Amino acid sequence: MAAIAIVIVSHSKQLALGVRELAAQMVQGQVSIAVAAGIEDSENPLGTDPIQVYEAIASVFSDDGVLVLMDLGSALLSAEMAIEFLPEAQQQKVYLCEAPLVEGAIAAVVAAAAGRDIHQVMAEARGALLAKATQLGVVSRPLSVVSPITTNTESPTREIRLIVSNRLGLHARPAAQFVATAARFQSQIMVRNLTRNTELVRGDSINQVTTLGVRQGHELLITATGSDADEALAALQGLFANNFGEDNVVLSFPLPFHHEVTPATHGELSGIAASPGVAIAPVVHYQPTHIAITQYHVDNADAEWQRLQSAIHTARQEIQAVFSQASLQIGDAEAAIFDAQLLFLEDPVLLSAAHQRILDHYINAEAAWQAVVDEVATSYRTLEDSYLQERVDDVVDVGQRVLRLLAGNAPANLHLEEPAILVATDLSPSDTAGLDPTKVLGICTTSGSATSHSAIIARTLGIPAVLGVDAQVLHLADGTMMALDGESGRAWVEPESHILDLLAAKQEAWQTAQQEAQATAHQPAITRDGRQVSVFANIGSISDVQVAVASGAEGVGLLRTEFLYLDRTSAPTEEEQLAVYQAIAQVLDNRPLIIRTLDVGGDKPLPYIRVGFPEANPFLGWRGIRFCLDRPELFKTQLRAILRASVGHQIKIMLPMIASVTEVRAAKVILAEVQAELNQAGISFDAAMKVGIMVEVPSAVAIADQLAAEVDFFSIGTNDLSQYVMASDRTNPRVAHLVDALHPAVLRMVQQTIQAAHAAGISVGLCGELAADTLATPILLGLGLDELSVNPQSIPGVKQAIARLSIVESEAIAASALQQDSALDVRELMSTSVTHSA
Repeated sequence: MAAIAIVIVSHSKQLALGVRELAAQMVQGQVSIAVAAGIEDSENPLGTDPIQVYEAIASVFSDDGVLVLMDLGSALLSAEMAIEFLPEAQQQKVYLCEAPLVEGAIAAVVAAAAGRDIHQVMAEARGALLAKATQLGVVSRPLSVVSPITTNTESPTREIRLIVSNRLGLHARPAAQFVATAARFQSQIMVRNLTRNTELVRGDSINQVTTLGVRQGHELLITATGSDADEALAALQGLFANNFGEDNVVLSFPLPFHHEVTPATHGELSGIAASPGVAIAPVVHYQPTHIAITQYHVDNADAEWQRLQSAIHTARQEIQAVFSQASLQIGDAEAAIFDAQLLFLEDPVLLSAAHQRILDHYINAEAAWQAVVDEVATSYRTLEDSYLQERVDDVVDVGQRVLRLLAGNAPANLHLEEPAILVATDLSPSDTAGLDPTKVLGICTTSGSATSHSAIIARTLGIPAVLGVDAQVLHLADGTMMALDGESGRAWVEPESHILDLLAAKQEAWQTAQQEAQATAHQPAITRDGRQVSVFANIGSISDVQVAVASGAEGVGLLRTEFLYLDRTSAPTEEEQLAVYQAIAQVLDNRPLIIRTLDVGGDKPLPYIRVGFPEANPFLGWRGIRFCLDRPELFKTQLRAILRASVGHQIKIMLPMIASVTEVRAAKVILAEVQAELNQAGISFDAAMKVGIMVEVPSAVAIADQLAAEVDFFSIGTNDLSQYVMASDRTNPRVAHLVDALHPAVLRMVQQTIQAAHAAGISVGLCGELAADTLATPILLGLGLDELSVNPQSIPGVKQAIARLSIVESEAIAASALQQDSALDVRELMSTSVTHSA
């Protein structure tokens, strides 16, 4: 952890915690950050307390320096007073900094994590706004309406063409990742949708990127001009190749379930099924305040621009607080919806247009802002793509937030005394993210769709929702009894007793199923005839492990360590990795932890590692163990951290992308070298730590008997194995349908691997997405797997599926599946088996 510490002092505790969360995410916990914010007064919680500031400084004090960032007013006085309480020797190491709270904190932690000294960290914090202002042109010149990027003729322009494989294309989260990545580099990034024959647009503009209307299968042209053009394109290519991380959050971005709306019968309201579940409660109307705008002349255009900038700055802080709270409540994947809103507020094209309107027409900030927001909203509405049209909700949400701040209005908060069904014309993403599921039992609106961000958040919160019902619902009096079924898309006003009985039964059955799954989640998964199957979790962060344990994981079958290496400018140090591995092992409390060594390169390039040439077939290229063996120092650093973390924990090492015995032996030689170095230095580690491999290459299956003699366990990665067996790139939408782990060819590979492992007396698990598919559970058990490793949310359902089966019937089902002609035939077989067993 970096030695320089940061203290955030703010009147608002919520704001300070949001800033700390954002800053901490930037550096993966490498910098100590303390918060001193708010006061202990439930009626008036805004304020600062010198004692609290003193305690915060003392809690993270470092001889290398403590940087204190404050918001305004009494925060400065409290910080100055707090320093007086410190010993004189420590006072000299504490620095008060006038940098902006949000931008300054982010710049400071990044500089501290990079090993800069306290004066350099202060300089970075102070310059945080200058860099943005320079980029926007507000320092040296007025902004033009379009704020075009000028071409640097001295630097060559590089370009790449990529096909988008995301199910929903560059929707909000991938677009936000694209823009954030493009903005990290000095080069000027431009992008064009070749499929739709659009113009080139700026890669650092969230609105211009989103309105390209990029869908699955579209081909993009991306150009970069500047000194780091190759690195920028490699980083962007990595986002596409890794599917913008969406392979790892399949369940956390739930697909809208399909429901064919039929005409409502008497007493019913028919709508769109947007979030499943049953709710029965009185209705409460929610009407968000809409800010009416009047345009008027101003004498001082510069002052008006500053007023707009101030409102945008505060809006950004509010959204960051929403993001932080939403991360805790609905998870990072869904909370990332608000990343796009933050980028909207930083969009240089939009800001320059607002600035230019104020300068040219001498109009008030509200009118200028509303005009540019309306233009952006219109550009979304005119897109052919219905999903992208729905992003208007996010644009309006952000636009109204800034207008509310310009008008000086307090935020509209919904406080329900009793549980109710919320009735509204529509709900913004911010509105929905702030709902309390214990009070808001259901949502019924007259507009919206199942793919809107509000619907996605409602599903994640578990709040049943029916959208798009007749506007008559808006005339109901508060307190009117309503029932709704989010699965069928129906609502009933003052429902009759037989409707209530049917819905109550459905609700009870659903709750019983959930309770049963949760009740068995923390018990061993044992088949009806007594075979125990381990159910582990696949994780990719520290926060994931807590969810995994809460969901009943018996250990971690796959820790993807790539998150430590991505989104940074240099590789993580041994100490940084050690801290993370120890933290995860601590949460597991002696449960097994299988750490996969770095699996990047090829399809997941690291911007700070130069490949030297582009790879035509990155999935067949320099990746996994091949990459690590060619970078022994990088590999050794990770192995040292894993070995040091192994003391007192059940940690195992797993090597990815093994294709030959030679690779395993070469990796074991390096591991032995690291063990010898640690022994020589007197550093403890688990000398008996087990070493395994990922089986995800057909050659590994073919020589599984030889590989089994070299290692302690196998873990089958069916995601990669499927695409290699079927010779189909799973990121290529033209052939991705061929990549199905239930294809008999893939299943036979799994069978062969298990047989070789068991013949050698070693265990074998499966950590691909197939493990979480309960339709496949009988086949996997029948083939003889010892362990399944799945995403944490799937653990209760998988354990429940195992408990319903016997090994005898599973073996019969597996034998039949291996004889089918196609994956479709296997799925039909499984559906029939489930129906018969039910």
